[in-house]
Amino acid sequence: MSSHLLRITLAACVAFSVAQPVAHAAETTLSAGVATALQQAQTALAGHKYDQAMSAVNKADAIKGNSEYDTYVIAQMRAAVASQTGNLAAATAAYDKLIASPRTTKAAKEQMLMSEATMAYKAGNYPATIQAIQRYQHDYGNSPVLDTLLAQSYYLQKDYQGTVNLLTPRIAAEIKSKKVPAEAQLQMLAASATALKQDTISTHAYVLLATYYPKKEYWDLLLHGLIVNPKIPQALQLDVYRIRLAAGNITQARDFMEMTEIAVQKGMPQLALDLMNQGYSAGILGQGAEASRQARLKALVEKDIAAKKTSIAADEATALKAKTGDALLTVGYNYVSFGDASKGLDLMQQAIAKGVSNVNLARLQLGLAQLQAGQKDQAIETLNTVEGDDGTHDIAQLWILKLKSAAIHQASKK
Repeated sequence: MSSHLLRITLAACVAFSVAQPVAHAAETTLSAGVATALQQAQTALAGHKYDQAMSAVNKADAIKGNSEYDTYVIAQMRAAVASQTGNLAAATAAYDKLIASPRTTKAAKEQMLMSEATMAYKAGNYPATIQAIQRYQHDYGNSPVLDTLLAQSYYLQKDYQGTVNLLTPRIAAEIKSKKVPAEAQLQMLAASATALKQDTISTHAYVLLATYYPKKEYWDLLLHGLIVNPKIPQALQLDVYRIRLAAGNITQARDFMEMTEIAVQKGMPQLALDLMNQGYSAGILGQGAEASRQARLKALVEKDIAAKKTSIAADEATALKAKTGDALLTVGYNYVSFGDASKGLDLMQQAIAKGVSNVNLARLQLGLAQLQAGQKDQAIETLNTVEGDDGTHDIAQLWILKLKSAAIHQASKK
């Protein structure tokens, strides 16, 4: 049988749509014994008689005095039979022999490496998948398909740190280049970080899921992550409560009471009352055995508001003389909450320019003050400047998501 005819029959047999290698050297003829054995292998393979096919390939390989071309074409047929039967070890060995040959084109070598990785993955051999993909990446760069298989291989063999190490920079690069990360990759990152108890990373992954794939389950998981994340600093607890409240995630009276108390401790009594009033409006406060205690807290908050309105001018003067802008930031927020948005926002911006202990938290508070003042577009712009890896950035992004989704919902009613 001519080598030309044999290549035609082989091309129809290779699994995973891997193109057959093309010889660079001049056409040659197979030795008679090899040609006969490989013809038998091809016939058996066409009839799905895989054991007979591999036996015929082995027969051809055992012939003494085979030429280099004989050996090359035998490896082609071995790869075809092994690929059809899912024999990963035999297929890989055959592909490696073909890849090492100067007869194989660069394009065919690339496809063979891809086939090795795909076969290993289908066989559940994730270490071999990782090795094959890394070899492919070294020689040919990244492939979207193989990139996904690589992440899945780390994840499925429960190498969660490997998954995080791989996906974190990849997803960041995609976002930087204005691409939408694949949902499956974000899910793997979130799940891996959760398994490792890397709460900041898992929270960020769920933020991205809620950003690009706004499903209820992602919001629920994300908010839960914020609640239980021990790395969220105390300074952010009120902001966690506020985004949960905005998302309709607070249904317990104790949560309304706690956020009210935190706001009072931060020196923002009007905000405390506004939050508490939402609990009353929802029918969560003012009910049951705790109603009298809640009423007493509300009375104290109203008293604090009256006192703060009396002292706010003096508070402003003192804050303006301070070395940092932290106190001035709170004064500005209070002016906004009392209805003087123009002055309050100006003072908050002065505070940030003066220097604050946590600029990202200050920007978050400025954004929420702008939102309270009815300046939604400015609020989104400010919230987009919030950075940091302590949860501040993630909370800001959740507010942006909430604001944009509300705008879409409002537009759909018109």
